[in-house]
Amino acid sequence: MFPATVSGTRSASVKVKTIPEPLHGDKPLIPRFQNILVPVDFTEKNWASLDIAFETAVHNEATVTILHVIELIDDGDFDGDSDVKEFYRRLEERSNRELETMSQRFVEAGVEVQLKVRFGKRVAEIVKYSIEHASDLLVMSSHPLVDRNPSASIVTLSYQVSLLCECPILLVK
Repeated sequence: MFPATVSGTRSASVKVKTIPEPLHGDKPLIPRFQNILVPVDFTEKNWASLDIAFETAVHNEATVTILHVIELIDDGDFDGDSDVKEFYRRLEERSNRELETMSQRFVEAGVEVQLKVRFGKRVAEIVKYSIEHASDLLVMSSHPLVDRNPSASIVTLSYQVSLLCECPILLVK
């Protein structure tokens, strides 16, 4: 039985947590990301980043740029060497073909997609491109930390870009 109170009734104190109203009120949410940058190196792990970029672009009605950076040998000073010029020309052609393949899902779904090939140091070119083109989200392949030597994992391309880039970065592992 319940213990009796002076008035013959029992009261309980119940805390009710109220959920605050959304900050946007009744207004529809404005898409957050409009310019999504996806750096790729043509490895299998890039497909997971492209999937996430695709879903985000569809949800936000965003433009996606798929970027590949071709690393230059000796800072690209090959003005007089026709063999080196031909080598880079072939790399650029191959890169454009790979980018076309990677972009098919976007094109078929009507998502605006841009394909870019740049030459230079990968970290610098990715960061520079994201700033020059006002990227507001960068979706990039990464990898889990290595248990045996975690400090080696922090010198990777994705980690360096994540430190230097001004926009939000989604690292896909």
